[in-house]
Amino acid sequence: MNEVLDLLRTLWMPMVLSAVIVFVASAVIWMASPLHKGDFKGAGGQEDALLGIARSLSPGVYMAPWCHDKAGKEAAMAKAKEGHMAMLTVTGSCNFGRTLALWFVHLLVVGLFVAYISSLALAAKPVVDYLQVFQVAGTAAFLAYGGYAVPMALWHGMPMRQVPGKLLDALIYACLTAGTFGWLWPHAPVV
Repeated sequence: MNEVLDLLRTLWMPMVLSAVIVFVASAVIWMASPLHKGDFKGAGGQEDALLGIARSLSPGVYMAPWCHDKAGKEAAMAKAKEGHMAMLTVTGSCNFGRTLALWFVHLLVVGLFVAYISSLALAAKPVVDYLQVFQVAGTAAFLAYGGYAVPMALWHGMPMRQVPGKLLDALIYACLTAGTFGWLWPHAPVV
């Protein structure tokens, strides 16, 4: 276990640098590429009505029809049979700087876990090469960045057509993370 902790101490640079690289890549993907341009829809002529509803609610995630007891469940089932269901996320005021800062903290946490998993998987090897690190770190990073894409579509109403784009994001982020870890991994001397 001490070997793993020592290795984690030596991996602070790939953890931080991969977070910076993925942060920049995500900004480019979301702001400069067409990949996610169609992910969100405007409410058109209903925007003012929708904002009025959102402003009347406290921040949270709302679902309609909603059932909370047996009577409500039967009414909700009847409403669901009539047509659409809705999930509405109300965020309150927009604080883009805070959100970006939290995104960067998330990337650092992903880097920490990638370092931990990679160090556990590779600790017993006397010599570790770039490809071995890339494979382990890339797999861990892909699971961290893309592991929730399908459940978001299945359970949270994200359109299924967005899943490939989210998984492509995850693959790009994972490759950048894996490449950084492979590049900066402390290579053991050949005995």
